[in-house]
Amino acid sequence: MDSASILIADDDQAIRTVLTQALTRIGMDVRSTGNAANLWQWVERGEGDLVITDVVMPDENGLDLLSRIRKVRPDLRVIVMSAQNTLLTAVKASERGAFEYLPKPFDLAELVQVVRKALMARAEGAVPTVKEAEVSEEELPLIGRSPAMQEIYRVLARLMGTDLTVMIAGESGTGKELVARALHDYGKRREGPFVAVNMAAIPRELIESELFGHEKGAFTGATTRSSGRFEQARGGTLFLDEIGDMPIEAQTRLLRVLQEGEYTTVGGRSAIQADVRIVAATHRDLRQLIRQGMFREDLFYRLNVVPLRLPPLRERKEDIPDLARHFLMLAQKEGLPEKTIDGAAMQRLTAYNWPGNIRELENLVKRLVALYSEEVIGAAAIEQELADTPAGAGEEAGDRSENLSDAVERHLRTYFAAHGDNLPPAGLHDRILREVERPLILLSLDATKGNQLKAASMLGLNRNTLRKKIRDLGIPVVRGAR
Repeated sequence: MDSASILIADDDQAIRTVLTQALTRIGMDVRSTGNAANLWQWVERGEGDLVITDVVMPDENGLDLLSRIRKVRPDLRVIVMSAQNTLLTAVKASERGAFEYLPKPFDLAELVQVVRKALMARAEGAVPTVKEAEVSEEELPLIGRSPAMQEIYRVLARLMGTDLTVMIAGESGTGKELVARALHDYGKRREGPFVAVNMAAIPRELIESELFGHEKGAFTGATTRSSGRFEQARGGTLFLDEIGDMPIEAQTRLLRVLQEGEYTTVGGRSAIQADVRIVAATHRDLRQLIRQGMFREDLFYRLNVVPLRLPPLRERKEDIPDLARHFLMLAQKEGLPEKTIDGAAMQRLTAYNWPGNIRELENLVKRLVALYSEEVIGAAAIEQELADTPAGAGEEAGDRSENLSDAVERHLRTYFAAHGDNLPPAGLHDRILREVERPLILLSLDATKGNQLKAASMLGLNRNTLRKKIRDLGIPVVRGAR
């Protein structure tokens, strides 16, 4: 493997030089070119053990070249690089048989590692391809070029040709259903139905009937047979949204379906084969629910085959301009007037914390387009709209909309700025911990009217530990409280 021949095609001389030097240092024989024509000649002559190609080149698109390479040399591994960092690029690279897709700018150490993996994988034979989905750039369900989104695109691209169960975690409004739809629309089950069911929106007593269907007479009011979501999604994808809100008894039945691949309707006796891909989603901490006895651990591991975390919008603020322009375009397609957002207004959007995530941004953009007559939306309009939101109204008072982690971080930064030079390094951890624990215990005691047993339970401590902390932190104890 160390003497393998690597063919590189990229119209950027600097990238060719960096890759050549890095791969030569680990013993590879490297040839590079700035166009697709030379690369194609080398491939046709049977040269090269691995190809690294850019997508945009002066004479041919690298993805089109990839399709031709796969026809003449199906066993040749190809790594695709691109500065066009969209879901479509990642998916098309995967569909056309790329071993890996790397967005630019890439991490050189990661690329070298991918090269080694690709060369080791040669013995496994040809790379399977997936039937391509016809979709335009404007129809992309996911928008963003941030590193966080790039990693999501890469994972999605790898999953398109599989039926693996996926668990999507993320705050409300981050686009969990959009990701589930992307897995379906670009995957091998795209010809089948996509069926979504929100566990939090269905009464507990109806969930099993909703999922698995019921027979006539199975319960009071069941006057006819009814198909469930598993049957409706046959051959396609079943999206189980807010899976953390599923009752424990329904979890047991779902686990049995995942284990055995079949189910029965409520009141039915004949087993029905389950032919669906399961994608689940939640905004809750399922591990915490498991500790509380509210979610089955064995079901968690059945669903969490491929975990996928969607970042909140505050962690990918560089994507806000692209998202805002996308929502402006969608508003125009819905019949609203054409509008643009000026630079100062876009900066204000980027600075905001977005507790409602992408959904909040989309609603704001639509409101701006509908209610403001100006063709160019300025910062004043943004300020007005944000001031009318609960989060915007709280920004000047310390951003009360932020989550607990962000609030703690902000206060610690302020504390360090004021006292950092006077803090003894050896006792820093203990001092911060004491100052965080004291108000937390005080609040718990206040909420339980001084009942230490209840406060300990609320904090996840045993009573003796809480008593010791109360004593060590000098917290006053209400006389007569237990």
